[in-house]
Formats: sequence, structure tokens, C-alpha cells
Amino acid sequence: MPIKIPADLPACAALENENIFVMTEDRAVMQDIRPLEIAIVNLMPTKIATETQLLRLLSNSPLQVNITLLRTEAHESKNTPARHLERFYKTFSEIRHDSFDGMIVTGAPVEHLPFEDVDYWHELLDIMNYAANHVYSTLYICWAAQAALYHFYGIPKFSLSRKLSGIYEHDILQSGCRLFQGFDDTFTAPHSRNTEVRAQSILEESRLRMLAQSAQAGVTLLESIDHSQVFMTGHLEYDRGTLDAEYRRDVDRGLNPDVPEHYYPNDDASVMPHMNWRAHAHLFYCNWLNYYVYQETPFSLTAITRNREGRPL
Repeated sequence: MPIKIPADLPACAALENENIFVMTEDRAVMQDIRPLEIAIVNLMPTKIATETQLLRLLSNSPLQVNITLLRTEAHESKNTPARHLERFYKTFSEIRHDSFDGMIVTGAPVEHLPFEDVDYWHELLDIMNYAANHVYSTLYICWAAQAALYHFYGIPKFSLSRKLSGIYEHDILQSGCRLFQGFDDTFTAPHSRNTEVRAQSILEESRLRMLAQSAQAGVTLLESIDHSQVFMTGHLEYDRGTLDAEYRRDVDRGLNPDVPEHYYPNDDASVMPHMNWRAHAHLFYCNWLNYYVYQETPFSLTAITRNREGRPL
């Protein structure tokens, strides 16, 4: 079964053009099954592009998935039409009494700010605390991963001397982890960030375990030992041209960025970049949905909090 999304969501037409099967709301109501309920907290300014990237990966599964898009109330989006947000997005206050099988919280271009100075920080704290009690497994991406590690575990972020941007090779540290089912011994993934969390901080926290690391990009994947929180510092969801668009944006802003590493053939930004992370991206999201959400979440969403209390730590 596919993801269920509104027929007029821009991602719907984009995915259908790629021969990816999506199910509109009208057809989904005809099926007598219990679909997974997944919330996406979209903190990215380019919301429509991020929606499409994540929905493409979540659709690569035989499971039917209902998607709820969430935005923050405290921040006014300048890059997404207001009518798009009003039509397709909910706010946390509208869903705070519900529960979800899974949640994805995206990154955000606010790394230069201390966490507490981000205008929606207190709202994000409410969302993260809510997820800890009302969501079976939450996937935090890039800045959101750093924010959640800071909030729940006191792990700091550190500024990099230059922006980390490119496609990097990663070593799998926990070969028995089900998130890596079907993976090769190493995998590549995009990174795009100005800050990092450090391995030593993770290793000192007994409630966390590192899953994958890159010699160049550092800590890439880690999780809470009960699987309820997964943290990804990179961007497996990125399209072929996402780093290219970010690079050209930074050039236009006069930031004198480095060419993304291991991305353009011969580092020539006039040539179409390679894409060598697509297969592992699909595998990762399929594994997260299957092993960390579908196979463990209770049939009744109201039982999620009670169920987690009985999980081994």
C-alpha cells in the first residue's frame, strides 16, 4: 500500500510523474485496514521540496501510511505560499491530543543561533516532549537531531570552521541494527551543515548508541537504545540537485562556499552531479517504517504511551 496524501498536494503530481504509486484520500477510505499514522514536522523553508523528498521515500513500502504535515505557529514562513500552509498543514495545537506511530522532524537553517534563540524553540520543545510520550518512533534530521540531543541528553553542538557540504562515505558500526537491513558494508549520504555533535559526547551517554560514522563527516546516525528516537545528522532524503541548489544560493549570497565534496564529477559545478545514495535512502526509510514503527507499534494508538513504559531500557 502507498502513502495517503491529498490529491492536490504538489508532491502528488510529482510522485505520480515518477511512477510512484500514491493513494488519494478518497480511495484510501475504501480500504478496511489500520494504516500507519506518520507526522512530518517540516521546519525547512523550502517546504514543498522537502515534502516531496520525504514522501518519495515513505512511499517505497507495502504499508499504507497516512501523512499529517505539521508547521510551527511561532515562525512565519516566507518561502511557502500561505494558502499551501493553510490547505495542507496543521499546527501542534491541533494534534496535541492525538498519537502517531511515527514522526519525522526535519532540519532547519538556524544552526548559527543558540538553540534558545530560535524563534520557535519553545514550541519545538513542546513538540519533542509530546513525541516522547505520544509517538512510537521519532526520526530527527540534521539540526532537529542536534536540537533533540541537546534537549533530551544535554549534548552540545559545535561550530565547524567551514560548512560541511558534500557526499560522504559512512561505516556501519552496528551491523545487526535493523535500520541497515539490506545495506552494503558502507554507504554514502549527503551532508549540509555548519555544526556538529561529537562522538565522545555520544559514547559518554549510556542511553544512546552510535550506528554509523564517517571519517570526514563524523557522527551520522545514532539512536536511543529503545529505538524510540533516531537521529540522522545528514540528509539521505536529498534529491540529486539539492546540494547544487544550496551551493548556487550561497554563491549568489557572496558567501564564497566550497564546492560540495565528492559531488560534481571532477569537482566541476557545470556538470550534472552524481547520485549514489538513492538506494540506501529508500532502504533506510523502508526499514525505519517496517522495523521501528509497523512491527512494534500497538494496534491502538491510545496504547502507545503505556506500551513504551514497558519497553526495556
